[in-house]
Amino acid sequence: MTTVLEAIDGGARYLEKRGIEDARRNMQLLLADGLGCSRMDLYTQFDRPLDESELAPVRERLRRRGEGVPLQHLLGTVSFHNRDFRCDARALIPRPETEELAAAVLEKETREAIDVLDVGCGSGVLGLTLAAERPGWRVRLSDLCTDALALARENAASLGLDGCTFAAGDLMEPWAGESFDGVVANLPYIPEPERATLSREVAHDPDVALFSGADGLDAIRRLIPAAHAALRPGGWLALEIGHDQGAAVAGLMKQAGFSEVRVDADLSGIPRFPWGLRG
Repeated sequence: MTTVLEAIDGGARYLEKRGIEDARRNMQLLLADGLGCSRMDLYTQFDRPLDESELAPVRERLRRRGEGVPLQHLLGTVSFHNRDFRCDARALIPRPETEELAAAVLEKETREAIDVLDVGCGSGVLGLTLAAERPGWRVRLSDLCTDALALARENAASLGLDGCTFAAGDLMEPWAGESFDGVVANLPYIPEPERATLSREVAHDPDVALFSGADGLDAIRRLIPAAHAALRPGGWLALEIGHDQGAAVAGLMKQAGFSEVRVDADLSGIPRFPWGLRG
C-alpha cells in the first residue's frame, strides 16, 4: 500500500518529467487538497497508508496537471492578499504582481469613504480585496465578460462582501455619467505576436484577459482618457502593465491630462504600476 511520502515522491517525479516547475510543492498541494488537510499536515503523516479511494482522484488531477492544466484550476481556489478566492477558467489566474498593486493602493489611499472602480475585474480579486480591507469604500466592479463577472459575484458572496456593485460592459461604458475618486485596472496587456511564446498554464486563461492588440495596449489606450473624464479632481488611476510598456503608458496618461504620472516598480524591479492624478 502506498504511503503519503511515497505518493508525494512518485507524483513529484511524474510532474518533473513533464516539465512542471516546483513539482514537489504541486504534488503536495494536490494531495493535501485530496485528503482534506493542509500541506503542512502532510509532514506529520508521511507513514500513513493511502487506499485506492484516496489515491484515484489525486491521480486524475495529477495527470491533468502534467498536461499543463493550472494548479489553481485543479484546486479551485487561489490565495490573494491573505484571502481565498474561487478560481477557474472563466477568468485570469491572479498574478503576484496584482497582489502588489492592491497593497500599493491600500497604502496610498487612506480616506475612509471614497468611490473606487475596478475595471476589467475578472475574478474580482483586486476590487474585492480593496472592499474587504476598506469597508467604508464604495467599490464597483465591471468586466466585458459575463462569465468572469459571475465568478466575481461568487467571490463577493463567499467573502460576505454584499456592498459591492457589479456591471457588465466594456471599460467605462457601464458607468456613464458617474464619477470616482479612484480607478484601478489590470487589463489585458500581452501583445498578440507573443501568443506563441506563452506557457501551457497561461494558455488556459481566457484570451480576452490576455491579449490586447499588436502592442498589448489597445484596451489601456482606450481606458486612460475615459478614466480621466470620470475621475473627480484629485482622483487617481492605477494600472498594471507589461514589463516594457512603462514609457508608452506614462506618455498616454500625460497626453490624457493626468499629472504626477509615475511608473512604480514591482518587487522584481520591473516598471509595472503606472499612477496618475486628475488635477
